[in-house]
Amino acid sequence: MASPDQDLAPVLDKDGVRLTVDDALATVTLTNPAKRNAQSPALWRALAEAGRALPGSVRVVVLRGEGKSFSAGLDRQMFTPEGIEGEPTFIDLARRDDAGVDSAIAAFQEAFTWWRRNDIVSIAAVQGHAIGAGFQLALACDLRVVADDVQFAMRETSLGLVPDLTGTHPLVGLVGYARALEICVTGRFVHAEEAVVSGLASVAVPAAELDGAATDLASAVLAAPRDAVVETKALLRGAVGRSFDEQVVAERAAQARRLRDLAGIGD
Repeated sequence: MASPDQDLAPVLDKDGVRLTVDDALATVTLTNPAKRNAQSPALWRALAEAGRALPGSVRVVVLRGEGKSFSAGLDRQMFTPEGIEGEPTFIDLARRDDAGVDSAIAAFQEAFTWWRRNDIVSIAAVQGHAIGAGFQLALACDLRVVADDVQFAMRETSLGLVPDLTGTHPLVGLVGYARALEICVTGRFVHAEEAVVSGLASVAVPAAELDGAATDLASAVLAAPRDAVVETKALLRGAVGRSFDEQVVAERAAQARRLRDLAGIGD
């Protein structure tokens, strides 16, 4: 799959992650198709760095993966006794005290949290395999467009683990508790049609049209005034933790800010 950002000088290009910026649109590309964009701690550090490197002009971030798969999950070398050179093995992590394990996993999670910032809208363009950590990376984004060959699966439970890269909250929010539980504990594939019907994805398109669909969605988001998008995203993200009465109060406060801003009398 050709990269739509190939003519732009990268802001960051390391450890299987490339970030390019074109004014208000940024593209984060996973660049190790030979390994189906398998994930490692080095890649997670690069993803976290990409989030910190975003210029203030960026309003939309598109996340994509080169090759036939978006991301097939953890680098299998992490499951071997020797692990990845220079990185802690699973056994090393298990031997740490509670604070040490918590700190290590929190550092991994930084790669998956910044996509939810209110000042950006993040869009994952997902083709082929999106397994485990790959599924959770797609879930980290606000929106997902998928190719008709997409195969989502959460395999952590099948390996004796749990999904710990911030994917459980959005999965339950998108498909409901019962389906989220069934997807996780069976490790089954979720294909394109189910992804759209269940709310996991906004639209499914032929693989050749995936980048174009993501670009079209990004353009539609960029057509709306930035501050209105930021306020709307904040309202919707906060709705889960508010009662109905609290939410309508939040709506009034947000609208008051928008009215004053449009009238030129805001702070």
